[in-house]
Amino acid sequence: MTPREAVARFLVYLEAERNASPHTRAAYGGDLESLAVFLDERESRGKDDVRAIDVYALRGWLGGLARTHAASSVARKVAAARTWMGWLQRIGSLDANPADELATPKVRRPLPTFLGVDAAKDVVEAPTGDDAMSVRDRAVLELLYGSGIRVGELAALNLGDVDLAACEARVLGKGRKERMVPIGGKCAEALRAWLAVRPSVVHSKKKTQDPRALFLSTQGARLGVRAVQRLVHKWGALGAGRADLHPHALRHTCATHMLGGGADLRAIQEMLGHASLSTTQRYTHVSIEHLMKVYDHAHPLAGKVRLAREGRKR
Repeated sequence: MTPREAVARFLVYLEAERNASPHTRAAYGGDLESLAVFLDERESRGKDDVRAIDVYALRGWLGGLARTHAASSVARKVAAARTWMGWLQRIGSLDANPADELATPKVRRPLPTFLGVDAAKDVVEAPTGDDAMSVRDRAVLELLYGSGIRVGELAALNLGDVDLAACEARVLGKGRKERMVPIGGKCAEALRAWLAVRPSVVHSKKKTQDPRALFLSTQGARLGVRAVQRLVHKWGALGAGRADLHPHALRHTCATHMLGGGADLRAIQEMLGHASLSTTQRYTHVSIEHLMKVYDHAHPLAGKVRLAREGRKR
């Protein structure tokens, strides 16, 4: 079996048996295609038979990528190769998994970006118009910040997924796992306003609209991820002077503010749909770092404490 044949079978397995999302399948496909291209260019024996791929070929592939790719990108490709070749071993196409011998690059994960409470309020309340698109954008921003959902999760929401009476929404997250997220009072109010004007948003010529999608584009189609990103950029610039604002920053902001308000880490983990508590714990570091900055600027003893802290670091 050639690498490309093996990759094609693996992608079918991900869809049929693992129920992996199109995004996940595309990521695996892209990473493993780059390995196949490398083997072709090097005229490696592995280009014709996956059993001929050894750890040296894999290291050569990753070594070339390391010169032009970030450590996080290389680490993802290592993980893709391990998963793919582990599957090949399980189905009997390989006797051993050479990718198990690869070292994973150390990736320094930056702390999440988040807004202060006042800045978040300014962004969410920036759309003040009564036209349909302003009403829609207000609801989108309220949901991103108020419920902390991912941009892809928001774009995939259908009308039936939102229960305004119960103040909750059903979200399909990573790994196609469903979870329920709360909807706050302000968000519910914004969603009701949007649902009231939604029937008027139709295609300019066909006069049709997507009957299922919660959020619609100007032409009545489902609102896409890119469009959500653009509207967050727009209102981030107008509301808080943050043209670089992205939807994930509103998710981070939601988690950080919940933690600062005393929410339990486990509750935040469940709400955000994190598979591991260690991911949620990153917000603890954000809150502590923010607290130290506020303390250094506001407390009368901050100067002495800061000097003592810096002395200990030395």
